[in-house]
Amino acid sequence: MRTSKFFRVEDARKFKKQLQLWSGQFTEIIWLDTNEYDLKTGEYEAILAVEAFTAIRTDHENAFDKLKEYQETTADWIFGYLSYDLKNDVEDLSSRNFDGLNFPELYFFQPQKLILVKDDQIEFQYLKMVDDEIDDDFKTIGSLKSEFSKADTAVKVTPRISKEEYLKKIEIMLEHIHRGDIYEANFCQEFYAENVELNALDIYNALNKISTPPFAAYLKLENFNLISASPERYLKKKGNLLTTEPIKGTARRSDDPVEDQKIADELATDPKEQSENVMIVDLVRNDLSRIANKGSVKVDELCKVYSFRQVHQLISRVTAELSDGIPPVEALRASFPMGSMTGAPKISAMKIIEELEESKRGLYSGAVGYFSPNGDFDFNVVIRSILYNSDNSYLSFSVGGAITSKSIPENEYEECMLKAKAMREVLSDI
Repeated sequence: MRTSKFFRVEDARKFKKQLQLWSGQFTEIIWLDTNEYDLKTGEYEAILAVEAFTAIRTDHENAFDKLKEYQETTADWIFGYLSYDLKNDVEDLSSRNFDGLNFPELYFFQPQKLILVKDDQIEFQYLKMVDDEIDDDFKTIGSLKSEFSKADTAVKVTPRISKEEYLKKIEIMLEHIHRGDIYEANFCQEFYAENVELNALDIYNALNKISTPPFAAYLKLENFNLISASPERYLKKKGNLLTTEPIKGTARRSDDPVEDQKIADELATDPKEQSENVMIVDLVRNDLSRIANKGSVKVDELCKVYSFRQVHQLISRVTAELSDGIPPVEALRASFPMGSMTGAPKISAMKIIEELEESKRGLYSGAVGYFSPNGDFDFNVVIRSILYNSDNSYLSFSVGGAITSKSIPENEYEECMLKAKAMREVLSDI
């Protein structure tokens, strides 16, 4: 079905920039980049998929069934996203909050042209109909300049709710927790701008430069753009092994190495941050146990500190063996939405989230990734991300955090501002 051809390049980082520049001509683009992180367990350093041959876009109604049919029928590489609001397909829930972005709730495509980067080796996998273009495309890509332009108009974002409203909503969330309705819930707030005109790929590169996360993504599907500096893996399948790496626990970085290490050490032993993480690990284990071989769900890593350019994070790793006969899409359905973006108990948390949040999450706290032809997959969690609809000129990003009985509203607000820092910096500096 595909023609594969390998090339070697002298400077893989330069070639990656050239790939991104070359991709700008296409209507459908997904760029996934691990930024060479040691903690990654990805199969490739970077992947570029462009130019749809087939595609599926739909709302939440029977979305996972439609995706399952598309993935099995195509039996090829497919790339795309799952929005948070597919929760309404998985459970008897709804999404009635304001939506300025109007993204489809699920969108996947089968690329005509696929380019895989691993070290200095570049693999081109093209559908037969365009495989005569491989050599010319490789030469064209290698001849491009590797510098990105810089926009000169800053974007001023506005919070959907004020700080005072945020603090009141956290108090209400805490009342639910103290009543025993939930143990933990992820509460998010939106920042937005209207009448925005920008080059989303330029913004992606600026954000990636200051964040360099292991699950970065740039997506353009028609007029729908995602600029993601995500540090979090949602779920990966390789063979029958499932891996998820939930993040709960955030602390700032310091330019002073001694202070920075102290901050990381304090995060590692902070009882509030640890309890957040452990509750989500338990939720994830429960989700995976429904589709895993008995006794195969394991916590390989619990509450380990990983340091990124902007923040320190507490990350855990949970693995499981997928039971025989369970289709790949069912592994996603059984664990969606990811526990780190919902809470525990999961359904109760999602209901309360819907009541208290003012904006429809959409692609934020959903997932972006791919299926390979053999049914393996890898998806990130869409956080630390900017969403942009170039048709209605609406731009948005959201930030949030886990609320537990130990949460202090003012501290939760400050954590949100810390998570928003890189995105605000990029938008104000363009």
